[in-house]
Amino acid sequence: MDSYPTHVVKPEELCVGLHIHLDLPWISHPFPFPSFKINSSEQIATIRRLGLKAIRYSPAKSDCAPLVVLPRDDTDDATHDVAETAPRPPDDPADQAKQARIKRLAAQREKIAACEREFLNTTRQMKVVRQNLFSRPDQVCELATEAVAKLADSMLISADLSIHLMSDKVASDDIFNHALNACLLSMMVGKEMQLPATEVKLLGLGALLHDLGQAEIPGHIKNKTTALTRPEAALMRQHCAMGVALGKQLGLPGEALLIIAQHHEHLDGTGYPKMLREPQLSLLARIVAVVETYEDLCSPRNPARACTPHEALSQLYGQQRKQLDKTVVTSFIRCLSVYPPGTIVLLSNGTLGVVTSVSSAHLLKPTVMVYDAAVASGETILVDLEQESEVTIAKTIRPQQLPPEVGQFFSARKRISYYFSSDAAEH
Repeated sequence: MDSYPTHVVKPEELCVGLHIHLDLPWISHPFPFPSFKINSSEQIATIRRLGLKAIRYSPAKSDCAPLVVLPRDDTDDATHDVAETAPRPPDDPADQAKQARIKRLAAQREKIAACEREFLNTTRQMKVVRQNLFSRPDQVCELATEAVAKLADSMLISADLSIHLMSDKVASDDIFNHALNACLLSMMVGKEMQLPATEVKLLGLGALLHDLGQAEIPGHIKNKTTALTRPEAALMRQHCAMGVALGKQLGLPGEALLIIAQHHEHLDGTGYPKMLREPQLSLLARIVAVVETYEDLCSPRNPARACTPHEALSQLYGQQRKQLDKTVVTSFIRCLSVYPPGTIVLLSNGTLGVVTSVSSAHLLKPTVMVYDAAVASGETILVDLEQESEVTIAKTIRPQQLPPEVGQFFSARKRISYYFSSDAAEH
């Protein structure tokens, strides 16, 4: 990552090819990013009208040096000042672009707020299901089925889904978020694989309750961040059988029980509890196995071992190919895109950002929350890379590589939590 630019130029020294940084709030200028390379004389004119006396620039990112401006007499200076401070015409394209960007940002923020409200409603339903597990077991299957059906109905009728990264302020409970992640991501894969609606709902139910048996495991074991002892690992591996037994008491359908029983099995027979092989494994269980592996890579018990979402997908595709269903892995990657929400990225213009949402219609053009030290985290800039065609993702960044202030800005989290919005829900 490049160092913060400290070289400065005067407005009259600007030229095409210079990479600059504007020390202004985003709403005070018409550009999508505060840092960018000047590519036209129109941009120079717009920058000069911003009223800045000095502008920082990066020599390393620039194609040229600043202009050398010869001293002018007083008459020239007066003419120059009038030209640069002249009011913009009412139909100035730069102003129109800024207003359009402000409207897009407002719409994005409302979309995120609506998504967060739905997420909170759904997690409340999940908590009710968990709370009734032992007190009212006869209602658990019914409550869980209703919750999954509501999610599936919204998901399946939409042609375009957007997966959103949930902020820490709403995603605070690891147990419920993991179950909800597994449910949502599994159903998205089922939709991508064009499974019938009835199967997608059964898939969601089994994924939601796949770790049901962990309710029988002591907390000091299932939440342990260091390596489990051999007896502890043996007990943890029993959670699949415990979950099946509990699922039968709850009256869960057979397909959901298979998911609970097989979500840790591998195609090559190296999984548990029964070391089953490919022909013996349910398709729905294979889907949840891929999602569960991804979740374990991104959110292990020991946060220091966490992969980035981008790295987790790479491992799914590369190292896990013998253990996981290739068709399911391919469908999963198509759902989350190459850069899933939660991935920290360096953009081609040198800006750092975190992917906050990805649309199934534009997988390589996610929405990114960009870092700007001059902007409070509550007023963050969201950039839709589909709208900014000149900017691309250059590479991904591990959270550990970030300076502390940037990591705090992005709220690097212990667990990544997802929810979705659909085009059908927005109209």
